[in-house]
Amino acid sequence: MATQTVQNVENLSEAKGKKLLTRVAERYGVDEAKLMTTLKATAFKQRNGSGPTNEQMMALMIVAEQYQLNPFTKEIYAFPDRNNGIVPVVGVDGWSRIVNSHPEYQGMTFNYSASMVRPDGAKVDAHEWIECVMYRRDKEHPTIVREYLDEVYRNIDGPWRTHPKRMHRHKAMIQCARLAFGFVGIFDQDEAERISEVDISNKVSRVVDGEARATAEPTLSTGQCLNIGIVVDRLIERAKPVNAWQSAYEWLGKRFSGAEREYAINRLREAELCSATEAIAEADPVSAEDVTTEPEESFDDDAYEAEFEMDQTAQETSEQDSEFAGLFADMKDSLEDAEGAYIP
Repeated sequence: MATQTVQNVENLSEAKGKKLLTRVAERYGVDEAKLMTTLKATAFKQRNGSGPTNEQMMALMIVAEQYQLNPFTKEIYAFPDRNNGIVPVVGVDGWSRIVNSHPEYQGMTFNYSASMVRPDGAKVDAHEWIECVMYRRDKEHPTIVREYLDEVYRNIDGPWRTHPKRMHRHKAMIQCARLAFGFVGIFDQDEAERISEVDISNKVSRVVDGEARATAEPTLSTGQCLNIGIVVDRLIERAKPVNAWQSAYEWLGKRFSGAEREYAINRLREAELCSATEAIAEADPVSAEDVTTEPEESFDDDAYEAEFEMDQTAQETSEQDSEFAGLFADMKDSLEDAEGAYIP
C-alpha cells in the first residue's frame, strides 16, 4: 500500500501544470491538436452526424478522465437525449474497468433466483431476480443489490430478447457498483435509451447548450437539504481551487448514504460541470478546447483522501501526507463548523 501511494504521488506530480487535453492526449500517445476533432468525429459523434459543442466535450472528457475510461474503445461515448443534450454512456466493459480499478475493490459474486420466467418477447427463460454482491477492503459488510427482471427488462429488438440473463446480470452489476463506490454522472446504454425515449428533463443530469442541468432532488426534507448543502458547499470551496473533485466524490460516498448521498453527489457534480463551463467561457473562443483545468496550486488527490479520512485515534503520518497536514486540518475544521450549524 505504501509503494502504491508513493507511485500515485509521483504520477500526479508529473501531471501538474498540464491542461486536461494535454493529459488525455499523452495518455493515448496522440497529437493534442487532433484529439478534440477525432473524438467529435468518432466516440462523441451524434446520430445526425454533428459533433458535440466544446462545453459538452469538456463535460464528457472530465467524466472520461475521472473514471480513466478510453473513448477510443467505446468504454465511454455520447448518447443524445430529447433536449439536444448528451448523456455520457459507459459500456459494460467500461463499468468493469472502473470497478476493478478502484483501490478498495475486493471482488464480486452473483446470486440467482431458482424461479425462471419468460417475459414478453424474450426467446428464452430468465431468472426472476439476480443479486450482485460487491466487497470492499475498507468495509466490514458487502454491498448487496437485487434487481428484478420485470423492472429492468425491455421488450425491444436486441439483446434483451435474445440474451436476457446476460443483460439482467449487467444491470445488477452496474447498480451494485453505484451503491458500493458512489459512481455518478454516467449511465449504461439501456438507461441512455430510456432517457432518449421519454422527457425526463427534471430527473437526470445532462449538459444542454453548455449548461449543466441539475437532477431532481431525492425525497428529502427542506431541513435535510439545507444541512447537507452546508457541508457540500464547504467541500466545493476546498475542492474547486485545487481540482480535487474525485477525492470529494469519494468522501461524500463514504460520508452519506441513500437519498442523502444522491443529493450530495448530484450537487457536487453540478458544481464540477459548472466549473468546467466557466473555464471555457473565460478562454479565448478560438482556443476553447485548450482550456486549462489544472489546479491553481499544487495538490495531491491521493494524499487528500488519505489525510481527510485518517483514523484520529491512531495514525502514523507518512512524509507525503504530512506535507499537506495543515491544509487537511483546515478543511476538516471547516466541515465540522458547517455540520455544527445544521438546521434542526
